[in-house]
Amino acid sequence: MPNGAEIIKDYVSEFSRLQNWMLAIKDKDPVTYDSMHDRYLELKVTLSSLGVNLTELDKVKS
Repeated sequence: MPNGAEIIKDYVSEFSRLQNWMLAIKDKDPVTYDSMHDRYLELKVTLSSLGVNLTELDKVKS
């Protein structure tokens, strides 16, 4: 069973990767972007609730 630090690490990695993908397709595929945005919000809420400061990590800012 993963501990808290491992979970945070995994979620931060997923959050970062997802944002990079979102920024790459934003103007090319808005439907996919919107779908990814839902996951982005889920990760953002989860990380915030775990006490992670997203100020430096958040590239999408929405």
